[in-house]
Amino acid sequence: MIQNLPVKTVRHGELTIEGYSRAAVQTYWRVPELRVGFDLGAQPWSFMGTPTWFVSHAHLDHLVALPVYVARRRMMKMEPPTIYLPEHIIEPMQRILRLLSRLDRGRLPCELLPIVPGSEIELSRELVVTVGETRHSVPSLGFVIWERRRKLKPELLGLAGNEIRDRRLAGEDVTNETRFPLVAYLGDSTPEGLDLCPAMYQAKILIMEVTFVAPRHRKDRIHKFGHMHLDDVIERRDRFANELVIASHFSTRYNAKQIRHHVEKALPDMLDGRMHLWI
Repeated sequence: MIQNLPVKTVRHGELTIEGYSRAAVQTYWRVPELRVGFDLGAQPWSFMGTPTWFVSHAHLDHLVALPVYVARRRMMKMEPPTIYLPEHIIEPMQRILRLLSRLDRGRLPCELLPIVPGSEIELSRELVVTVGETRHSVPSLGFVIWERRRKLKPELLGLAGNEIRDRRLAGEDVTNETRFPLVAYLGDSTPEGLDLCPAMYQAKILIMEVTFVAPRHRKDRIHKFGHMHLDDVIERRDRFANELVIASHFSTRYNAKQIRHHVEKALPDMLDGRMHLWI
């Protein structure tokens, strides 16, 4: 496999998180088992087979590789991908693709679908994605992937199988749906993006930005530009029920050694060992 871009990998339970994120450079993530990716700031060759993507906002370090991804799938004779975008991005992106197609003299087939806060997208019988509002310097969205399970309604547990079947065939809903948040993706946001979507704190895996970590960088100024500080995480530490919290999108003002130093000094237990630094 061609290695054209940096990709880090972490495995947690039955899920794998792959990608890379650095503020103002590039952000791209995927969960291969779920066949879903988040943001297209660049496109590793190995990510080309992931058919469904959710884009959080229109900053180029999260979006610019969309045409490259579409072109590669066409070149490799793969099915056109499905890409969910904030509603206001759809028309400009369609124009961009038309212009690039003219320059490239090749088709760029894909399905661009609009999403807004409150949207729900069914990936399969077992998986659904919900869309929430986040707070950044441009309109932005966050996402939660839920596992859906259906269980027989308690009042029907004593019935024989053929009775349950007859009720179902007659059009009665004999089950209740239960949802479990598997993966949450914050994108770029102030801490309000977490607070507006409590499921972010409950998901098995949370991928979040922690752009600034040094004490010298003031929270109020950072929030003004739509980002998060390590202090915001510390203030909310009791709310994180996640099994794994991936901290990412660090500012280029820091190198890896500085990031680790600041985080381990301010949060020595690393959220009881649940925080993973994507550096």
